[in-house]
Formats: sequence, structure tokens, C-alpha cells
Amino acid sequence: MTDAAPDGVTTESVLAEMERILVDVVGEDLLLDGPITLDTSFDADLQLESIEFVALSEQLLVTYGEKVDFVTWLAGMELDDIIALTVGDVVGFVVSSLGG
Repeated sequence: MTDAAPDGVTTESVLAEMERILVDVVGEDLLLDGPITLDTSFDADLQLESIEFVALSEQLLVTYGEKVDFVTWLAGMELDDIIALTVGDVVGFVVSSLGG
């Protein structure tokens, strides 16, 4: 089943775009261990550095506009929640933000 926002944005389309963004931010070596999935962890699997989170935030803004306020969303989280963050969490946030 496809999770679709009212404007046609789907979980699958955002996941594909997220993979493209992450490759731009981190580099193509990111895909050596396999594709990015909804269960991919930013900390344990991707080992993203804080500067890469900043670049991710900038790319989300460029790609999706101000409706996707990643910085404010992330700022509202506890440290343990940020450490446990998955690609699926961010994809869900993007879909929700664009559908609202």
C-alpha cells in the first residue's frame, strides 16, 4: 500500500529522493552496503556527522520548500530520539509536512 499525501507525494517517492540527497551529502560510497531503506538508521547505519545533518536540512529545504521545517522538527527531539532516527522517520515527516 502506498502512503500518499493529498498532493501526490508518496512514501516511495520521498524515499527515492532521500536516497539521492544522502548520496549528494555523503557520497556514493554510502550505497556500497546496499540501498537506503525506511529502516536505515542515520547513526548506526549511515554514521552521519552533525555537519552532514546540516547539509541534509539544506537539501530538504531546497527540494521541498519551507513546509518541510526539518530544523524545527529535529530541535524538538530528545538526544536519544535523534540518535535513533531512521530514514523512515524523516520520510514520514516529509510526507506529513507536505500533506498538511
